[in-house]
Amino acid sequence: MSSTFVGMPAFPEAARNAVADPTLRGNLRHATHTIRAKRAGAVAELSDWAELREAGRRIKDHTLRHLDRYLEQLEASVTAAGGTVHWAADADEANRIVTRLVKETGESEVVKVKSMATQEIGLNEALEAEGIRAYETDLAELIVQLGKDRPSHILVPAIHRNRGEIRDIFAHEMAAWGRPAPANLTDTPADLAEAARLHLREKFLRARVGVSGANFMVAETGTLVVVESEGNGRMCLTLPRTLISVVGIEKIVPTWRDLEVFLQTLPRSSTAERMNPYTSTWTGTTDEDGPRTFHLVLLDNGRTDALADQVGRQALRCIRCSACLNVCPVYERAGGHAYGSVYPGPIGAVLTPQLRGTTSEIDASLPYASSLCGACYEVCPVAIDIPEVLVHLRERVVQGGPAVRQGNKVVLRPAKGHAAERAAMRAAAWAFGHPGALRAGQRLASRSRRLHPRTLPGPGRAWSGTRDLPTPPAEPFRDWWQRTRGGKDAK
Repeated sequence: MSSTFVGMPAFPEAARNAVADPTLRGNLRHATHTIRAKRAGAVAELSDWAELREAGRRIKDHTLRHLDRYLEQLEASVTAAGGTVHWAADADEANRIVTRLVKETGESEVVKVKSMATQEIGLNEALEAEGIRAYETDLAELIVQLGKDRPSHILVPAIHRNRGEIRDIFAHEMAAWGRPAPANLTDTPADLAEAARLHLREKFLRARVGVSGANFMVAETGTLVVVESEGNGRMCLTLPRTLISVVGIEKIVPTWRDLEVFLQTLPRSSTAERMNPYTSTWTGTTDEDGPRTFHLVLLDNGRTDALADQVGRQALRCIRCSACLNVCPVYERAGGHAYGSVYPGPIGAVLTPQLRGTTSEIDASLPYASSLCGACYEVCPVAIDIPEVLVHLRERVVQGGPAVRQGNKVVLRPAKGHAAERAAMRAAAWAFGHPGALRAGQRLASRSRRLHPRTLPGPGRAWSGTRDLPTPPAEPFRDWWQRTRGGKDAK
C-alpha cells in the first residue's frame, strides 16, 4: 500500500495524541453525528432494507467465490468495447503502468476523480517522482491536497477540518497550484465551493489525461461505474482524451442488473440520499463522445491473500459507504489519521492488515482499534461482520503470521513475537480441556482472592492499566452448583 503513512506510530499512540486535540474531536463529533442521523432516516424509509442488505451480501459473496471467472469475463468485455486491460500484482507495478501510460501521451499533468485505490498505492507520489502532477478534483480531496494533509474519512476525506481551516488553506495554498482564491474569501460553504469551482475549471478544460477509480465494474458488459455528489468526476471522465482507471479486483459484479441493489444501498448508507446525484457509467470507447483511449488497471495488492482467508475475505465485500466510521465510538474520538492507512475506521481495521500484513507495529495494532460494540456490523449495507473479523485478526497477530493454504485448509503461519500471549492462551486451552485442573484453579483463585493484585505485572500491565482487574468470586460456580443443585456436577 501507499508509503504516505509509513513511519506513523501504532494506533494506541496515534489515538492518544488525537484524543488530546479538542478541535479535532469537535469536528469529528459534529460531522459523524450529523451523517449518522441522516443515514438512519434515509434507511428507515425502505421497508425492504434488510432484504436489500442480504441481496448485496449474497451478490458479493458469489462474485468473490468465482472471482477468477468474472475477471476474465470483464477483461474480454472491456477489450471488446475498445478498452485495454492491464493487470497489476502490487502497488509498484500499478504505478509503473499508469506512469508509462501518461508518459506515452506526452502530457505532464492529470486530473483525478476521487479514488481510494490510487491513494492506496501512492499514485500521486509516484507520478510526482516522474515529473507528472496530479490534481485532485473532489472538493474534500482538493482540501487535503492543498493542505499537504492526509485523508481521514472514506466519504469525507477532510472531515477533520472546519470551515475556518478550509478558508485559510484555500487563501494560502491555491495560488501555488493554479488559480488563486478570491481576495475576499469567507468561510461560508457557498464561497468555499465557488472558489474551488473556479480553481478547478481551468484544469478540467486543459487536461488531456484523466485518472479514476470505480465503485463497480460489470463483468457482463465491461462497464465501469463511478458515483459522486459534485459532478467533478463526470468532468474528469468525459473531457480528457485518455482515461486511466485503477480499480481493485474485488469491485466487480457479475451483471448489470446487480447494480440495482447497490445503487439503492450505497447512497443511503453514505450520503443519506435516496439516489446518487451523479452516477457515471462508461463502457470502452466511442468515436462520438468521451475519451478516445481507455485503460483499465486491475489491482491486486494483497486482495488475493485476503481472499484465501475464509473469515477475513468478507472485508472484500466493502462498497466504501463509510457508514461504519460514522457510528464507531473509537473513530469518533481518534479520527482517521490514527489508523495509519487510507482506509480508516472499522473497515480499515480489518482491511488494511489483510492488504499489508500484520508484521509492522501499526498494522498489528489495528485489529485492537475497536471496542467490539458491533455498531459497524449493524449499519453495514453488505453485512460484513467486522467484529468477527477483528477477533480473527487478533488471533493472527498473536499467532504472528498471515493466513496460508495447506492442502484444503487455511491456517495461520507461526512467526516470532507475542510469545507471552501465545503461552497464556495455550495454558488456558489446556486448563479448559482438563476439568479437574480447572476446578482446582478456580478454588485456589477464590480462596486467595484477598491476595490478588489490582494490576497485572509485566506485559499484562498494558491491559490492566486501563481496566479494572476482575475480582475472583468468593465461591466458584461449580461449587455453587453442587451446593444448590443437589450435588449434581456442573457441565
